[in-house]
Amino acid sequence: MRTAVISDIHANLDALNVVLADIEARGAERIICLGDIIGYGPNPLECLDLVMDKCDFAMMGNHDFAVLYEPTSFNTTAEQAAFWTRKQFEQEPDPELRKQRYEFLGNLLVRKWEEGSLYVHASPRRPINEYIFPDDVISAPNKMSSIFDRIEERCFVGHTHVTGIFTNEPDFYPPADLGESYKWGSDEKVVVNPGSVGQPRDRDPRASYALMDDEQIEFVRLEYDIPAVVEKVKAIDDLSDFLGQRLLEGR
Repeated sequence: MRTAVISDIHANLDALNVVLADIEARGAERIICLGDIIGYGPNPLECLDLVMDKCDFAMMGNHDFAVLYEPTSFNTTAEQAAFWTRKQFEQEPDPELRKQRYEFLGNLLVRKWEEGSLYVHASPRRPINEYIFPDDVISAPNKMSSIFDRIEERCFVGHTHVTGIFTNEPDFYPPADLGESYKWGSDEKVVVNPGSVGQPRDRDPRASYALMDDEQIEFVRLEYDIPAVVEKVKAIDDLSDFLGQRLLEGR
């Protein structure tokens, strides 16, 4: 089944709309979201509504958790964004829609197993908030070994906003090193990060997602109107201008 994997939308509606249009054009049969639908960006409600409508299932990200419960270990900018986002949910005038959105957040999955594949937001060990960084393959081999011990074949994660594939050598391969796609091997475990739809941090500002089938996974990057999102962020006093400016540089 041709499946699109998206992650870390972060309330960036402009990026999400471009990604969803591309997914439809490429004929994907379903969409999986790895979490952080909201947080940071200016359009949390619209993004959540689209995920509710378009995605087969979605995982609980740390920013989704922060709005539903409390932001923990967040810097001041992220915490303010979480509180502003929560206010948008609470100010919804339609009580039924407000209830529906909160119920969807509350029912986001923490782990999802499917035919040898594990889906989480962050990592198999701490599925909501543990980062798996590319340099962990060198600096934290015990961490990587522990992570791979917890998966059968494949694990799909977001959270770092950095696109690429970890193999159990261990090693990390960005899409450029893979020719933008990776053929599934029968004798290795992999951790796949599709990158971020709404806030890439690999110095490439284009929206990122992945498209997979039984044979391979392909990484897709798409241009969208970043300056428009920067202006949206600037117009909201409770969101730091930095949250818009960083989009221009993919950081």
